[in-house]
Amino acid sequence: MTNAPPGYNFAKAYGIDSVAGAVIFAVLYVPLLLFFIRQAISRPTYVYIVIALFCAIRVGAFALRAVLAHVASVGQDLNALVAFEIIYNTGFFGLLYSAYTLVIDRGWLSDLPLPDDPISRITRRPQIFRIALVAAVAIGITGAIQSATGSTESTVNTGNTLRKVAIYIFLVLCILVAFQTILLVRTIASFGAYKMSNTGFGATHGIHILCVISILLLVREAFFTSTANNPTRQNDENWWYPFAALTEFVAVVMFAAPGLIPSRDELPS
Repeated sequence: MTNAPPGYNFAKAYGIDSVAGAVIFAVLYVPLLLFFIRQAISRPTYVYIVIALFCAIRVGAFALRAVLAHVASVGQDLNALVAFEIIYNTGFFGLLYSAYTLVIDRGWLSDLPLPDDPISRITRRPQIFRIALVAAVAIGITGAIQSATGSTESTVNTGNTLRKVAIYIFLVLCILVAFQTILLVRTIASFGAYKMSNTGFGATHGIHILCVISILLLVREAFFTSTANNPTRQNDENWWYPFAALTEFVAVVMFAAPGLIPSRDELPS
């Protein structure tokens, strides 16, 4: 792409066309950002803080996407396009880890006997999940930079391969979140519901909300995985907005359910 002719619009070639779509999502994330900032201040927990950061990243990413689509000179700036891709894909770290943390926290919050087999214990270790997430983000950033700015075919191909590896890692982590959610569902089905002090909608129906969040994350990552070898389809806004942008947004809205996210005082020390 670095050998593109003068005046070449990288954003248009990438598939960024809709100004309205980007503006709408940037605006939609603003009230969520304010809500989660307020929650992070009044009830400081990791999930609230990270989701607030995720919303801030999404506001910035969609604002930049709108500029890329609307302003030709910015669309012609390859660095601006790379910046958008890095910011957008890095933000998924926060959403995915928040979902994982919430599933694990609600498991510990219950008085139910959690599965104790080796696989269940390993997948409940946040340190391993974080390491895999950081690896996926680092590999994805490296791949995005190399595929966009590589001056040789070999470098571009390496970048594309790294991007696919990052997508596959994210998919596996989404499956792990779904796996932990299924374990929680089975445990509740076998031993009964939570012992909860919070009677909010999110506390009462938390397991159903977690299932929806897990499905949304899986749909999002399944889309990227299925289109990993077809970047034109992957970046087509007719597909990208419903399967990438909308799934994330609905998942974030789910996190706002009252009582869903336990406070620090509720969690075992």
